[in-house]
Amino acid sequence: MAITRERKEELVAIYTEMLSHASGLIITEYRGLSAAKLDELRAKLREVNGAYIVTKNTLFKIALRSAGWIVADDLLEGPVATAFADGNLPGVAKAVLAFQKDNPELFIVKGGLLTGRALTPAQVEMLAELPSLDELRAQIAGLLVQPATGLVSVLNSATSQIVNVLHAYVQENTESSGEAA
Repeated sequence: MAITRERKEELVAIYTEMLSHASGLIITEYRGLSAAKLDELRAKLREVNGAYIVTKNTLFKIALRSAGWIVADDLLEGPVATAFADGNLPGVAKAVLAFQKDNPELFIVKGGLLTGRALTPAQVEMLAELPSLDELRAQIAGLLVQPATGLVSVLNSATSQIVNVLHAYVQENTESSGEAA
C-alpha cells in the first residue's frame, strides 16, 4: 500500500520533531516481533524517557539529514525501528539491550547516534554501562555534601575541644577556690 505525499511529509515532520528533542538514539532491527512485544519495549523505554518508533527508512534518512544527524546507510536497511532518548541515553541503551537479551533472534541493535556521532553496537553496550542521569545526580549530590559533612565534623570537634578546655579550667578553678577556703 503506497503512502500519500502528505503522509510522507507528516512522517518526516514527526521524525524531525523527535530528533530535535533527542539526546541520542539507538537503531534496531526487528524481525518477527509481535505487536505485544514491541509494546512491552515501548513501555520499558517510557520509564526512562525514551520512545520506540518503527521508522520508514527513506523518510527517516531525510529527517536525519535535515536535523544534521549523519548516519551510515547500512544502519537504515531492513525492518528498522529507532529508540529515541530524551536526555537519558544510557538508560535507553540499558532497556534496549535488556530487551535484546530476552529476544536475541528477533531483535538486533545495529548501532546508534549520540548528538550526531555514529555509535557501533559495542559502543552502545559501553554506553549502557554508564550510570543513568538519576545515578549521576545522586553521585554529584554526594560529592557536594561530602566536604560540608567534613567541615561540620571539624567544627564539632573544635567546639567540643573548646568546651573540654573550659570545663577543665572551671573545675581546676573550683577546686583551687575550695582549697583556699
